[in-house]
Amino acid sequence: MADTHTKKQRSENMAKIRSTGNKSTELALISLLRRNKITGWRRHSKKVAGRPDFIFPKKKIAVFVDGCFCHGCLKCDLKSKSNNKYWSLKISRNKERDGLVKKQLKKAGWIVIRIWEHDIKNTSKILNKLV
Repeated sequence: MADTHTKKQRSENMAKIRSTGNKSTELALISLLRRNKITGWRRHSKKVAGRPDFIFPKKKIAVFVDGCFCHGCLKCDLKSKSNNKYWSLKISRNKERDGLVKKQLKKAGWIVIRIWEHDIKNTSKILNKLV
């Protein structure tokens, strides 16, 4: 089915949609943190550059939970089934932004941890990263 909006209208519509996070993986991480009595974290702090999924403000640790498709996981190597040009550009911009945010946070004295969606079930790997 053809799009009934112009490219500009579609872009404006899509720009209004705000991400609410990768719910299932974030909830799994919350469960892991609580089960292991890891405290001192906050979610989606607007005060920290890049708006990490979790922060540990006292230790200056920023945790990002990245979806394998949207952030271009090399291990999973997921490809879109349609609109390849759009998605490859989108994913490359996400990777570029991830790198810029990491540099900005490190410059400000933060430790940056990235957890991939495919690692969320590997609790010992995640705990090792956080400790």
